Amino acid sequence: MQPSRDISRLIEIMAALRNPVGGCPWDLVQDFSTIRHYTIEEAYEVADAIERQDFADLREELGDLLLQPIYHAQMASEAAHFDIGDVIYGITEKLIRRHPHVFGDLDANDAQAAQGRWEAIKVEERAAKAARKGDTVPSVLDDVAATLPALARAEKLTKRAARVGFDWPDLAAVAAKVTEELAEVSEAAASGDAAATHEEIGDLLFAVANLARHAGVDAEAALRDANQKFTRRFHHVEARARGDGVAIEAAGLDRLDGYWNEIRAADKG
Repeated sequence: MQPSRDISRLIEIMAALRNPVGGCPWDLVQDFSTIRHYTIEEAYEVADAIERQDFADLREELGDLLLQPIYHAQMASEAAHFDIGDVIYGITEKLIRRHPHVFGDLDANDAQAAQGRWEAIKVEERAAKAARKGDTVPSVLDDVAATLPALARAEKLTKRAARVGFDWPDLAAVAAKVTEELAEVSEAAASGDAAATHEEIGDLLFAVANLARHAGVDAEAALRDANQKFTRRFHHVEARARGDGVAIEAAGLDRLDGYWNEIRAADKG
């Protein structure tokens, strides 16, 4: 079998890997649960390549990600649930339905109008999905996946609630809520109640995610950037300790803090 630019070849390869006669032993023992982890991991690797602006890596990572729906669809086909054709039909039908200003007679003169039309259609879809499941009263929070990273999910939950008016009036009000939650963390920690401290830190993180949304900041991306900044600065601290011939474990906080302040000042300069 030869590689190809045609997606049908990828489908054929996946079917061969899962073929009980001559297939790959590893692929044959996988199921939806075991592959789920790889699906999530590949999506993150695509995001990482985009953030690094590494388009050679992006091409490769998109291929790895593309394999995931093919893999899941192959397993679903084997169990007679659906096949890749059903998946492709479903997404093409959804895109056409959600873009009546492109594929229908409605007009949307700018991105905001298009977004509004999209959201209105999604509300209708959530109601229809709830009805299919027997839920007569759909929630505005339906379809906010529980498996999202917690910070991203918090941001999305508050965004959904805000659409029906359940929201703080401005950034200052949310900032005040963050201050309030921080005080409650301190109070719980001082009490020695581990469960209360756990809960209050959760409330604080939720409030910070809401603050990010009000500020127009992607909370998940902001935290990733902060992680990268910390990593880069700590590498400087490690390098300075090595340069001074000091084991970092024995350097002491004052010396390490001095190294940290060097790179922090350099960043600001």
